[in-house]
Amino acid sequence: MHTSSTPLALDTRSWGYAEDFVQPDELLREAREQAITLGLEPISNGSATALRFLAHLVQARAIVEVGTGTGVSGLALFEGMGTDGIITSIDPEPERQSAARAEFTKAGVRSNRFRLIAGNPLDVLPKLRDGAYDMVFINGDKLEYVEYVAQALRLLRHGGVVVLNNALWKNLVADPDNEDDETVIIREALAAVAETEEFTPLLLPVGDGLLAAIKA
Repeated sequence: MHTSSTPLALDTRSWGYAEDFVQPDELLREAREQAITLGLEPISNGSATALRFLAHLVQARAIVEVGTGTGVSGLALFEGMGTDGIITSIDPEPERQSAARAEFTKAGVRSNRFRLIAGNPLDVLPKLRDGAYDMVFINGDKLEYVEYVAQALRLLRHGGVVVLNNALWKNLVADPDNEDDETVIIREALAAVAETEEFTPLLLPVGDGLLAAIKA
């Protein structure tokens, strides 16, 4: 029996097995390929699976997404939501949102179920209603993560969930010697969640790291 206080480390085989345990459908594969074509780094299959699970868990009907990309995360969230769920997705790049709109349409998602807003998230988020959302997914500018967390706390209902992508940021967040701007800001965002009494957090080592926290 393993008695060491140090947990056993997963090797790449186990990590890969966990990432691919739930296979993505064809639409998610296509959206990921479209992201790569546009020079973007889409969320991993494991991260998409986690988003779908969390959206289903909280029975999300209203979600805010910071960073539309080509719709990979949006498709995963739609799969977890009920048929009347609505996503408000913000991205400064209209080209990405055009790609996401095409993917949503291809998936048969009605146009009245998504609101794509092209703009700076920090200009748009303050205009959204307090306590009106079940879930906030943060996948935008890493240098603005702390401000996104503050907005998420305001936007979420009690029992709602905030999720931060890239929470481990290319294995740099766990490196105490790394002081790159993005790394430092992500650490500050994680600390902001952990130190907020209303949040109960969980850090998941899937993809590039997902931090999830429930608002009390």
